[in-house]
Amino acid sequence: MAKRERVMRMSVEQPMWRALTAYRVLTMLYAVGLFATAYDEYVRPGVAIAYYVVLCGWTLATLPRVANAAACTKRFLAADLTVALTGILLTVVADAHGRIVEGGPTLPSIWTAGSVLAFAVKGGWRWAAFASTAVAVVNLIERGAPARDTVHNVILVWVASIAIGYVVEVARASERTLARALEIEAATRERERLARDIHDGVLQVLAMVQRRGAVLGGEAAELGRMAGEQEIALRTLVSGGLVPVSRTSEDAADGAVVRTVEVPDDEDADEPVDLRSLLAPYASARVSLAEPGAPVRLPPAAARELAAAVGAALDNVRRHAGEQARAWLLVEDEPDEVIVTVRDDGPGIPEGRLAQAEGEGRLGVALSIRGRLRDLGGSAELISVPGQGTEVELKVPKQTRFQRGKAERR
Repeated sequence: MAKRERVMRMSVEQPMWRALTAYRVLTMLYAVGLFATAYDEYVRPGVAIAYYVVLCGWTLATLPRVANAAACTKRFLAADLTVALTGILLTVVADAHGRIVEGGPTLPSIWTAGSVLAFAVKGGWRWAAFASTAVAVVNLIERGAPARDTVHNVILVWVASIAIGYVVEVARASERTLARALEIEAATRERERLARDIHDGVLQVLAMVQRRGAVLGGEAAELGRMAGEQEIALRTLVSGGLVPVSRTSEDAADGAVVRTVEVPDDEDADEPVDLRSLLAPYASARVSLAEPGAPVRLPPAAARELAAAVGAALDNVRRHAGEQARAWLLVEDEPDEVIVTVRDDGPGIPEGRLAQAEGEGRLGVALSIRGRLRDLGGSAELISVPGQGTEVELKVPKQTRFQRGKAERR
């Protein structure tokens, strides 16, 4: 079955760029409005008007530059900071000296902070420290002396920008960690799926060849011995991992990217199937099947996985309880879930045997039964009393985890 690549893109940084875009426009309007209300107090208003024309044109023309980290280049940041610093220095030319001494606003006013914040979001706290230090030096030059209000504003911009830069760096590291975790989870699920398929097919055949070869003897015994060795080697490979973890996660300009491999299934088809038709082939002289009179509807993939889990449970009955053991299948159609119970009259499972088998690489219960149900959002409970047989209860919700995800995407 063909596989497809699913790409997920995450970014906690992108909202900061959108906020910065809005901040630059609003502070531009604020600076112009502040100048308009004190127009008569400027000694050279023409200089201020010329600067505001440049500021407005620059702000509106460069809005796409602050849309994401890729567009916000180092050259743009340098030019943007130059516009802010030039405005601060032109304040000395345009405004009255008395207003400057009294703590009057600079021409760009709080628009300057937007330029510094762009450094912080783009490059982290170190870039923010550089930009805010440059603004602090130019502010002190414009004022002529380190007045209390100037120092207060400088420190405020310096601390805020560095803090935001640090938060951005932490967010980027978190994105990379989350992307890595998602890829590991996806690779683990794919590994378990392949392990189940191998267990239900190749391993079962190798085990059968080993048993039959030992019974027949001669060359068949040697063939059985070789099959047993290959079974052990394959079980070790399955338990150790079949699928390498993808290393394609990246810290792209617009967020961390996670690429996972998915196997398309019939879950895209909305028509459910009758579980009874999939369980009917298991009925035999030694396997009794009790089912409802009405169809038991499940999504195609969920029905197949549940039937495969039932088959794995019956294989365990034949293997560990003997060919003569009897088994009973009970199908219950509940409003929100389907329950299938597999019970046998074998000797039961000794305490600790399942954990020991899993450690030996025998993952029939862990993968072929519990793994399948877990992937569907269901559960598998195993109850065994030595000398009284084993009962496996399989529960599958009628709306699987995959269908819920599909409905949410719609």
